[in-house]
Amino acid sequence: MNLNRETMKKLMLLIAFTILLLVGVQRLDAVFGAVKFLWGIGFPFALGGAIAFILNVPMTALERWLFPEEKTAKSKLKKKLARPLCMILSILLVLGVISLVIFVVVPELGSTVVGLGASVEAFIPRAQEWLEDIFRNNEQIVAWIESLEMNWEKAVETAWSFFRSGAGSVLSSTMTVAKTIISAVTNFFIGFVFACYVLLQKEKLGEQCRKLLAAVFPGKQVDYILHVCSLSHRTFSSFITGQCMEAVILGAMFFVAMNLLRFPYALLVGVLVAFTALIPIFGAFIGCVVGAFLILMVNPAQALGFIVLFQVLQQIEGNLIYPRVVGNSVGLPAIWVLAAVTVGGNLMGILGMLIFIPIVSVLYALLREWMYGRLEEKRQQK
Repeated sequence: MNLNRETMKKLMLLIAFTILLLVGVQRLDAVFGAVKFLWGIGFPFALGGAIAFILNVPMTALERWLFPEEKTAKSKLKKKLARPLCMILSILLVLGVISLVIFVVVPELGSTVVGLGASVEAFIPRAQEWLEDIFRNNEQIVAWIESLEMNWEKAVETAWSFFRSGAGSVLSSTMTVAKTIISAVTNFFIGFVFACYVLLQKEKLGEQCRKLLAAVFPGKQVDYILHVCSLSHRTFSSFITGQCMEAVILGAMFFVAMNLLRFPYALLVGVLVAFTALIPIFGAFIGCVVGAFLILMVNPAQALGFIVLFQVLQQIEGNLIYPRVVGNSVGLPAIWVLAAVTVGGNLMGILGMLIFIPIVSVLYALLREWMYGRLEEKRQQK
């Protein structure tokens, strides 16, 4: 073995890495504490990066639509105004969606909860009569059904008392709550400002990152890293755009169909289905279960009709809308989509379900490229 200067440098780095790894394994508590501390410092910037990535999708579309390159190339003023104006419009668009949910859905949800109490009270006697008619030959079950009592007002009072006591325990320390709120607002403000800076200077930041990579890594590694970043950006952008469009279309279909068929809670169920449809595979079924329960309290026959309507619209959405709107932009087979949703849900909940599909899609695409490259090398060697 030729122990030249470069080889000795690599050996020293390997020894240092091994020592750090052993120390880290022995002091895992200190390692986790350091990671938590660093994450606390970097969280506002990570949040800002996520905000910037989401806002970049509508901002880029608005730039292409309102300020095409052939128009901005002739006017320097339009070129300067294009980015800030489109960023402001994107922020207003997101705020408009949030305001729609707050001012339209929340009042509807409140009236639904109020009306649900009366619906439950009216439904329980009918359900008891129906069950007694079914089990009229079994006296023990009939006696048990007759003994059941459901006091909706008492149940609401119990739930409110539980919430009030739980909220009291959470709000027991005013300073702790105030500190948490101030920290959250501060992190969001820093993240939002950072996101605006990233959006306004994204080309400049991208060029600086490429220069930094070129200064640290060899040429081939730089090309591969940029390829991975480009693939990740395309996959995540396509997934976010497709999922949002598909959710809006599905929610609108439910709203229109339920209004035409005179189903109750059309607006609430339509918005609920639209939001839950953002969760791949399982999301729409959550909306179906909640919607069927709400309608069941009003009319059991219509609840059954709603389930049939859900199956019909799901088939239309799955076979016609989703392939055309989302298409193969993610490029992940169905079995891996299910695996990504399951693993992501277990690790990070709903957020994991949303982000693990594009992550797994990127890994799948890189693995496929590596596999085909290796097969091509072996074919050429024969």
